Amino acid sequence: MTPLALVMIIVAYLLGSISSAVLICRILRLPDPRGVGSNNPGATNVLRIGGKKAAAAVLLCDMLKGTIPVWGGYFLEIEPVILGVIAIAACLGHMYPLFFHFKGGKGVATALGAIAPIGLDLTGMIIATWLSVAFLFRYSSLAAIVTVLLAPFYTWMIKPQYTLPVAMLCCLIVFRHHQNIKRLIDGTEPKVGEKKNGLNKAS
Repeated sequence: MTPLALVMIIVAYLLGSISSAVLICRILRLPDPRGVGSNNPGATNVLRIGGKKAAAAVLLCDMLKGTIPVWGGYFLEIEPVILGVIAIAACLGHMYPLFFHFKGGKGVATALGAIAPIGLDLTGMIIATWLSVAFLFRYSSLAAIVTVLLAPFYTWMIKPQYTLPVAMLCCLIVFRHHQNIKRLIDGTEPKVGEKKNGLNKAS
């Protein structure tokens, strides 16, 4: 691994450690998402406690945390496998943020942002899959899990050289959703659109 690649990995983690959900909720004078609703600092929980505009802002910022370092690495001609490590570093920063007591989100939006530089066609397929599953079953976590399981296959069809790094990233996202998987099996996972009152921990 080159010194440049190591620097990009560290930058990706630090950028990922900036909690968009917490900062945007502070700016909008909303409750801290780590203490209400699902207690998860992500776009889905911000949607529950702050509405669509706040959630959209969090989603965009979380995606950029993945896109910026990966795109930077791409232009610096860093090899695909190391780009995957950079993407994972950004997601780990989001999940375990250095600046916010290591209490972060699930990393789905950041992972999507990291995959986006591969191509708009791949990004479109991933977004369409998430929206379809979320619309049919109304579970954000189920939509995320199904999408990341299919993402390596989509990547293989479009740009096979990036299949391994995307698969590495998707394994991390599935692992982070282990509690959601248990709740889906138990039938206790909250659905998209449910308000914060009476919520269990969600995605």
